[in-house]
Amino acid sequence: MHWIDLTIFIVYMLAMLGVGYYFFRSNQGQEDYYVGGRNMGSWHIGLSVVATDVGGGFSIGLGGLGFTMGLSGSWMLFTGLIGAWLAAAFLIPRVFEIGKKVNLFTFPQLFEQWYGKNVALLAAIISAVGYLGFTSSQILAGAKLASSTFTDLSLEHALIIMGAIAVVYTVLGGIKAVIYTDTVQWIILLAGLIFIGLPLGYYSIGGWEGIRMSVQPEMLELTNIDGPTILNWAITIIPIWFIGMTLYQRIYASRSEKEARKAWYIAGLFEWPIMAFMGVALGLFGRVAADQGMFLTEGYALVSDMDPELGLPLLLREILPVGLMGLMMSAYFSAILSTADSCLMACSGNVVSDILHRFFPFGHKQELRISQVVTFAIGAVALLIGLYMRNVLELMLYSYAFMVSGLFVPVLFGLYGKRKSSYAAFASMFLGGCTTLLLILVDAQLPLGLDPIAAGLTLSLISYLIVQLIHNPNQITKTT
Repeated sequence: MHWIDLTIFIVYMLAMLGVGYYFFRSNQGQEDYYVGGRNMGSWHIGLSVVATDVGGGFSIGLGGLGFTMGLSGSWMLFTGLIGAWLAAAFLIPRVFEIGKKVNLFTFPQLFEQWYGKNVALLAAIISAVGYLGFTSSQILAGAKLASSTFTDLSLEHALIIMGAIAVVYTVLGGIKAVIYTDTVQWIILLAGLIFIGLPLGYYSIGGWEGIRMSVQPEMLELTNIDGPTILNWAITIIPIWFIGMTLYQRIYASRSEKEARKAWYIAGLFEWPIMAFMGVALGLFGRVAADQGMFLTEGYALVSDMDPELGLPLLLREILPVGLMGLMMSAYFSAILSTADSCLMACSGNVVSDILHRFFPFGHKQELRISQVVTFAIGAVALLIGLYMRNVLELMLYSYAFMVSGLFVPVLFGLYGKRKSSYAAFASMFLGGCTTLLLILVDAQLPLGLDPIAAGLTLSLISYLIVQLIHNPNQITKTT
């Protein structure tokens, strides 16, 4: 990378650290650190939500889908649009008032209102483990992009650098730093894709003629996908909008229910069609570039030799001139950091507010520093996990699957069930989450090509219904 590009990139990273330091000086306690004073507007929240959900992992992952299956990969984020709008219509009206009235900071605290402390503790553990894996996936996404951009930088060294930057400014600034930087980062990414990445990529591969001559016709269609794949995406991604700790933090941080719902509608539209098609289109451009031999100097003589998730960053490195390379890399690193910081905050909130505070009560003066120490420790563990994983999208979807299969069914019964059973919720969470995790670890192959989450969700629902019938509903704990 040219020194001009490197300078632009370094200045950007220093600016992110500066934002973290600014809010480090202004945060007064958990109210500021985890829910931003509960007074944030719809555009900041909405852009932060989409930046967190799409972010770096899906940016790199979407490029990989565009590389392997073409435009049909965009259907993955269509499930994000559906999830966002369903949550705006059915979730936010029910949980916003509770969050304000009871002064909630985290998602598992809602479980305590419905099912009691023991169920809330299990929810916190499931959520924390899931977001730990998700944080790792974002750091890995940044490392892949960095190691493909800086020729002398190994993936391991890139992981350490990216992890350090993401962890430090998140530790310092808390949720305010996360949300405000997310807004800026998302604007930078959109501008970079629209005005730099897409036009230069299209031109460099010979435009429509170059695309048509290179790829199979089905890669340019929206039907190059099978039913089980769409179903797996739907049952993995749509429910995350109902159980994502990062999303509940932003609901609690909104100044009103109306602002929160508006933010979710904004986020859905940015996910699909805007980001969905831009991401897969750039991945498709990377596939065409590989077919044309553009990556021969990188040692990739055959498309089959490539990691599909490297196609996009390699394309950008080849086509972008001095100056624009620095801007485009800053845009993509923006997306990556915007997700990594949010997931790190979510995991930290679970550990501090839902686990440690339960066993080691601490005062108001201690809570902010304890939160920062825990955030740093979690970031270090996420970095270590990233060193042992190599596929961004796989790690993300595994993390999603574990959380969804353990938490989604109890959330639905908590929101809409007339009788809430703590026994049923605990059994549903434990069996659903463990089933999915076990099937993932043993690499089980389910019928019809379904993912392990299908079995986990099914067992979660069945176990809830059975245990609720067995135990007296009058034994339920605290309800809203």
